[in-house]
Formats: sequence, C-alpha cells, structure tokens
Amino acid sequence: MVDETADFAALIRELKDRSGLSYGVLAKRLHMSTSTLHRYCNGDAVPTEYAPVERFARLCKATPDELVEAHRRWILADGARQRERKSAAATAATTTATTAAITTATTAVTEATPVPGATTAPTPAADLPSAAPGPTPDTTPPSAHETSVPVTATAPRNRRRTALFAAAAVAVVLAATALVPHLVSGDGGGDRKQEAGSVTSTGRGTPSASTSAKSTSSASASASASGSASPSGSATAKSGASASPGAKSGGAADAVAAVPLTVTTRPYAWESPCGQTYLVDRDAAKVPPPPTEQDAPGWVSALGAVSAGSQYLELTVQGTGQDTVVLQSLNVRVVDSGAPPAWNVYEMGYIGVGCGGGVPTHSFGIGLDSVRPMATPKAGQTGLPYKVSESEPEVLYITAAAASHDVRWYLELAWSSGTRKGVLRIDDQGKPFRTSGMSGRPQYGYSLDDSEWVPHQAD
Repeated sequence: MVDETADFAALIRELKDRSGLSYGVLAKRLHMSTSTLHRYCNGDAVPTEYAPVERFARLCKATPDELVEAHRRWILADGARQRERKSAAATAATTTATTAAITTATTAVTEATPVPGATTAPTPAADLPSAAPGPTPDTTPPSAHETSVPVTATAPRNRRRTALFAAAAVAVVLAATALVPHLVSGDGGGDRKQEAGSVTSTGRGTPSASTSAKSTSSASASASASGSASPSGSATAKSGASASPGAKSGGAADAVAAVPLTVTTRPYAWESPCGQTYLVDRDAAKVPPPPTEQDAPGWVSALGAVSAGSQYLELTVQGTGQDTVVLQSLNVRVVDSGAPPAWNVYEMGYIGVGCGGGVPTHSFGIGLDSVRPMATPKAGQTGLPYKVSESEPEVLYITAAAASHDVRWYLELAWSSGTRKGVLRIDDQGKPFRTSGMSGRPQYGYSLDDSEWVPHQAD
C-alpha cells in the first residue's frame, strides 16, 4: 500500500471508529456494500469519486477541517491509484512486446538453421564462381571414396541469415525494454488528461506563450500566461474550462504544457442543502424531486436551472510536478448583468428537515451585485497567496451571492512558479457561471409527506 492510500485509509478509519457506528449501519446509510466500505477503511481500495467520501465523513460528524483534510487525502490517494494503474499497464505491455520479440527470434533462428543431414538444393551454376583452369576433375563415383561430404554454396548464406535474424530479434527486445521508463513516466501520452471525465465539472485554462499570437484552438474562451516557460513545464487541462485562442509555438498542446497546475471545479457543490436554491422556468408539478448533491449538475442541466441567491463553488488546485506554484490572486470577471428571470424558486432542502454546515478554510465571498465584484476571504480566514504542488493541493471554496441581478461571470487565477507566470480562467465547462437574485419570486420546498413541491417561504 502506498503512503497516500494508507494516510487516506487511516483518516477514514478514525472517523468510523469515532462515530461508534458499525460497518453494516454505515454501509446501509451510504447505499454501498459492507465489503466495499471495509476495503476503503483498510486501504485496499480508493473510491473513484469524492462524493461517497464526503457523505461518509458527514455521516461520521466530521468537522469542517476534517472534511477539507478528507478531500485532500482522497485527491492524493486517487492520484497514487492512477499512477499504479498506468505503471501496471506499461509493465504488461512491455512484457507482451518482449515475449513476442523473443518468440519471433526463436522461430526465425529455428527456421533459418540448416538441419544436419538434410539435402541442400544445388546452387545454380550462375551463382557459383568460375572454375580456374586445371587438371580434369575427378569423376570417380562417391562410393569409390572412403568419405563423401556434400558441399553447397548456400551454407554460408544460411549462417548469415541466421545471424541477421538473431541481431534483429535482439534489437526488438532492447527497443521494447527501453520503452518501460517512458511508459511508466507517461512520456508522449498526455495521459493525465482525463481523469477529468470522472469529475462533475472542471475548470481548465491554457496560457498563451510569452510572445502572444493567434491559435486555431476551438476552445470557447481564453486564458493567458506571460513570462518564460520552462521546456519541462507541463499542465493537465481538465474538461470544463476553456483553452486559450491565444496559444502559440506548436499549438494548444505546447501552451497547455506551460501550465504547472490544474484546477478541478465543482460549480454545483452545496455548502448545505438548506442553503442551495435554484430558479427553474417550470411549474412545480413538472419539476422532479430535489437531487442529491452529486446528481445536482444533471438536475440543473436537464431543467435549465440557475443558481438563485448564491452559488457555491469548490475549486481543487494542484500542481502537476514537484515545483512549488504560488497562487497570487483570484479575480472576478463579469460577462453580463441584468434583471433576474421571472421564474419559480426551488429549495433543495426538505420541509421540516434541519441541516447545517460549517465554514471550511480557504473560503471566499463574492458580492456579484457590486460594480466591481471581488473575491474576499471570509471572516477570520487568510487570503491569497497560497502555495501548491503535486503532493500539496489546496481546496478553495467560493460563495458568490446575487440579490438584484442575473450575473454571468468567471474567475481568473493568477499563478507563478519560478520564472513562469500566467493567468488561468475558471468557468463552467467553457461557459460563464450564472448566478441570479430571486427577490419576489414564488418559492417552493419539497414535502416528504406529500411527495411534491409545495409553496414555501424561506426561513
């Protein structure tokens, strides 16, 4: 078990033991098998998504700081699991290639080596060297001699052919073996790319090179970086945010390689179910029940819903290498601002069911109704700059509030690493975030007793 997985399992076990609940009770409430939960706690497996980890931690009454630590340890354990999977796949591929090469070489040598005592076809006269003048050849029948040894001109050719096959086989084996370090390290693959698909929504950005120019990138929005980029610098742009149309020097791939960090965005995270509401342009009878938090992106997309009152973002920022990356500033960019739509408001909490939550570290508030909205650290918390690396990620929590406007906006994260620096755009899969006020709009809560949405006034 790698250290990252062991650390994650240790925290899970600590929360479980402290809760006083059995594996069976916890598994039933989490809608998973007891054996699966046991494997998580023992470090034999790591959840492929963070959602079950968060549900588990909340069920065990984890504090806000423990929730942040659980998220951090899961990120590292999940990264270690992916690296182990890539290493195993590379080793298997190399073993297969080596075995095939050895088999080919053995077959070639076997087929090319003459069998003792086998009859060899005579060499055409045209291929034989001209006979030198001399005495008349001995025409005595072979039986008249004590020993008869057939001589053929093709024997040297067979030996040369055998040597060539053997040399080629050795070259194939050496080439296959040489691939191992490249496959394990991920060279030439951009394979880090899409773990992004397993995340609800992610933010990515691509900086332009130090000398800006146009690119033919088809991404829908821009990100820029300035300063010199190290040839060894690399970045993983996960799905959801936009690549820059201003990348140069070899296209978008070279520009992405200059970014030494990734940002994974959850634009529909919930600080608490009671605090999350959405505007939906449908009558209550046509709106499905509230989703769970992990299903919220699909629910929002299917209904065309808009975050109402406030929107809670979760940004996981992680370096792509051992170099330290400094997060310098987080700026708000407003694309459009107008009157809130005249739609109904639906609250995600259930009527009569209490809920609550704390304020995690690295939390920021944004007032979108301001002329110049800014990301401000919440009371008692420190703001940027922060430092991140591959082994030390940071999770930023953003609460963007709107009371009287319907605002489309995105974030720009300024970073630096050594002589490199840049600005990373963070948005909702290439589109601006959208947060709207809801004052004066009809509000509904979901009644578990009636299994339907009913008119409800927020507390």
